[in-house]
Amino acid sequence: MDYKETMSVQELSARMGISLQKAYQLVKTPGFPTLRVGTRILIPVEAYKEWLLRTSLNETK
Repeated sequence: MDYKETMSVQELSARMGISLQKAYQLVKTPGFPTLRVGTRILIPVEAYKEWLLRTSLNETK
């Protein structure tokens, strides 16, 4: 199995079913997990999953 540790903003957009513009807004949100490699913005997959769970739990309260 080919497992990636990070995903691009474009992959985040597709994974979440949101526009690329919304994905770029999201990665600029304080507390959203990102890594910067030069000019690239990468999202660590495991940190994203944890953020998503934490955020969705906060929304249901």
